[in-house]
Amino acid sequence: MNVQAPFFQTGATVAYGGPEARSPLSFRWYDKDRIVRGKRMEDHLRFAVCYWHSFCWPGSDPFGGETFLRPWQHGDDIMALARAKADVAFELFRLLDVPFFTFHDVDAAPEGATLKESVANLNAIADLFEQKMASAKVRLLWGTANLFSHRRYMAGAATNPDPEIFTYAAGQVRAALEVTHRLGGQNYVLWGGREGYETLLNTDMKRELDQLGRFVSLVVEHKHKIGFKGPLLIEPKPKEPTKHQYDFDVATCYGFLRRYDLLDDVKLNIEQNHAILAGHSFQHEIALAQALGVLGSVDINRGDDLLGWDTDQFAMNVGELALVFHEILKGDGFSTGGLNFDAKIRRQSIDPDDLLHAHVGSMDACARALIAADEMLEAGALTAPLTARYAGWDGEEGQAILAGRRSLAELADRAVNSGLDPQPRSGRQEYLESVVNRYV
Repeated sequence: MNVQAPFFQTGATVAYGGPEARSPLSFRWYDKDRIVRGKRMEDHLRFAVCYWHSFCWPGSDPFGGETFLRPWQHGDDIMALARAKADVAFELFRLLDVPFFTFHDVDAAPEGATLKESVANLNAIADLFEQKMASAKVRLLWGTANLFSHRRYMAGAATNPDPEIFTYAAGQVRAALEVTHRLGGQNYVLWGGREGYETLLNTDMKRELDQLGRFVSLVVEHKHKIGFKGPLLIEPKPKEPTKHQYDFDVATCYGFLRRYDLLDDVKLNIEQNHAILAGHSFQHEIALAQALGVLGSVDINRGDDLLGWDTDQFAMNVGELALVFHEILKGDGFSTGGLNFDAKIRRQSIDPDDLLHAHVGSMDACARALIAADEMLEAGALTAPLTARYAGWDGEEGQAILAGRRSLAELADRAVNSGLDPQPRSGRQEYLESVVNRYV
C-alpha cells in the first residue's frame, strides 16, 4: 500500500533559527554544529527517534481505543503496511535531521504464524531499512526484541517457568541482535518487560534470577560470536507491567550484573519516568550509573508528577535536564549511547505534525539544558563548591584513610589523644539551588 503523500504537512527539514525564531518548526537552541566542550552539539546529544511510540502506538488507553487512525495500522497485506510505515518513519527522520533511530523487532515487522516466518519478515524489513539508510543520514542507535507483548510472555521470557518459552525468546533475540549488527547498530537493548513477578506465592525468585542471568550470558556469547562490538543495555524499571521487576533501578541492575559476571559487556539504558517510579530522581539514576561505570544510554522522556504510572511524555523540563546533562558531561558524555525519544504524543494529539512539534520541542529543551550544563561546568558553579566540601579527603590524612594506611585503632587514638573537636559545615542547599536557577 502507499500512504497518501505527504503524510506530514511540511517537506522542509527543520533547521536552526536562533533564540528569536518564531516558527514552531525551527530550532531555537539546537544548533547541531555548535561546539560544546570540544564536540558538536549533535555529537553530544545523539538524538534517536524510536519506532514504536512514534509509528506503532495507536493512541489507545485502558478506557478507549485508537485515536490516531494511521493509514498503515489496518489492512490485509501486513508486509505492505510495514513498508508504508517505514516510508513515513524515514521521512520523519529526514525532516528532523536526526542522526539515529531505534526499533523493536515486532514494531518494524509483523509477527508471522511461526517464529521462522517472523524472522523472515524482520529480515525483509531490515533489507528495506538497509536500502533507505544507504541514501539517508540516519543510523541505528540500537535494536531490541519485544519479549513482553505476546501472550506467550505473560509470565516472562527468560524468567518464564516454561523452558520452551525461554528457547523461543532466544530465537527472537538472536534474530533481532543479528539484524541490529547487520544495520550497524551501536548498541543492543534487553528490556525485561515482564521479567518479574505479580506474587511470590507462585514465584521462585532465585531460580528466575539464575535463568535471567543465563539468558543475558547467552546473548553476550552470541554478540561476540557474530562480532557485534557495541554494549548490551539493560533498562531499569521497578514495576509496570509486572508488580515487581528484577531490573528495579540502577543499584539493583548493578548488583545483578556483578552477580552474573556481566559488567564487561552490559551497561544500562536510563529513563526518567522509570527513575521516578523507583522513587528516585532522574539525576540520581544518571549520577549513580556514572559512579558505578555502567551508564550506556538514555531514554529521554518524562512522567507526570501527578500520575503514578509510566506516561512516556516528551521531555520538556530544562531545569531537570540541565542537572542530568551536568552529570553526563562530567563523565565525558556518551560513547555508543545517545538520547532516544522513548516518548508518546498524547492521544488527543491526532495531527501528523504533532509528532514533529513534540520532537522539535524536546530537542530544543535538551539543547538548552546542554548549554546550561556546559556553562555551569565552565564556571565551576556546582563543581567548585563540591570540591571544597570534600577537600579534607584530598589532604594527606584523608588519602591515608582511603588508601588503607590507617587502622580503626589508629583513628580512634588520634581522635581521643589530639582533642579533635570537628564542627559541622553548612551544606548550602538553598544557595546551590539558586545557582542552578541562574543558568536555566
